[in-house]
Amino acid sequence: MCRWLRLKGREVRILLLGLNYSPELTGIGKYSGEMMEWLAEQGHEVRVVTAPPYYPEWRIREDYGWWEYRREQSPAGATIYRCPLYVPSRPNGLRRMLHLGSFAASTLPVMLSQAFWRPDVVMTIEPALFCAPTVALIAAMCAAPAWLHVQDFEIDAAFDLELLPAGGMIHRFALFYERTVMQTFDRVSSISPNMVRRLGSKGIEKEKTVLFPNWVDVDEVMASAPGTQANAYRRELGIRDDQIVLLYSGNLGHKQGLEILPMVAEALKDREDLHFIFCGDGAYRRPIEQLTVDLPNVSLLHLQPKERLNELLNAADIHLLPQRADAADLVMPSKLTGMMASGRPVLTTAARGTQLAEAVEGCGVVVPPGDANAFIAAVSHLAADRELRLELGLAARRYAEEHMGRDYVLRRFEKEMLSLLASEPALKVFERP
Repeated sequence: MCRWLRLKGREVRILLLGLNYSPELTGIGKYSGEMMEWLAEQGHEVRVVTAPPYYPEWRIREDYGWWEYRREQSPAGATIYRCPLYVPSRPNGLRRMLHLGSFAASTLPVMLSQAFWRPDVVMTIEPALFCAPTVALIAAMCAAPAWLHVQDFEIDAAFDLELLPAGGMIHRFALFYERTVMQTFDRVSSISPNMVRRLGSKGIEKEKTVLFPNWVDVDEVMASAPGTQANAYRRELGIRDDQIVLLYSGNLGHKQGLEILPMVAEALKDREDLHFIFCGDGAYRRPIEQLTVDLPNVSLLHLQPKERLNELLNAADIHLLPQRADAADLVMPSKLTGMMASGRPVLTTAARGTQLAEAVEGCGVVVPPGDANAFIAAVSHLAADRELRLELGLAARRYAEEHMGRDYVLRRFEKEMLSLLASEPALKVFERP
């Protein structure tokens, strides 16, 4: 069948190479899984080459082996190839490099075999940029466009967050590698306007860039007015109805600036009207456990199942979203979408002018990164003003419905993908046997 005839019927063969994927519940894996399932539901043929689930615990799930290749079929019909990789229990700069390198090596033969399938578009997600050369190669072999989607600028983050030594030969080589690889792609997208603009500093032509933000299923996360109905989490944790819950839920990693949370909880431990819930897993979980073990106003939860997400988010009166100053505009917290859809105000740490600050403005309160006193003052201010919390929460929900809905975002992405394919001359002359 001629490829252009299939494209006219909107049926596209899409191949994704990505480190993280469903059933991971947070971060990139969540969004990659939802994206490819949605595309499969629209009738596209979808194949995914990925790793076994291991994030954010940095431990491969018990029903998977780190050494095995496995093929699966998703509920929507996507074909998923799981490839082995090394997962360090305590990731640092060197171990992360080995982790990414092992995945790039194990996926290469699987990706080469997909060339016989002749995908129409080949995609990858950053992180991990280690996979990008393989994607560019397969796209070239199949005369298909290559698409890079940047969730995090992992090269910049690794050096700015001091996971790797900055300023030396390794840093210069990494920047050269990033720039060279990115320029081989036909489309490069990212999740916020500031991150898209940052692509220009990587040498990416503006015509190649696309804004492709994260989304939320506004039907799955339903906003309920605080205090209007019993909440299972409040009941299970013994939180009174008249207490104000401050919730952080997501990956407990180093780039989140989470060290401020135990400080704030300690400073407000005598406030009987406040209760903190810190929910998640990751490298920073153990320090949080140690720092809050004696605090009666803190409840710690592990990452909760997806089917309880709505109830968890609606347990909050205020969502907490700390962020390190040096991570601003390198990453955009994926958890923000669910927070806003729940109709609760967001208290975040971000510098003015960053994308995170602009996103929260009007839907919450923004304080300077690392400023515990300002954070404490903001908690007290929001806790004392129920009407302000309701006003900001309604604005957050309205923004989520108008700009972050899953179908709205993914339909725009699908349209951009079809437009790219229709503009490719090779697609109009290539015929599949």
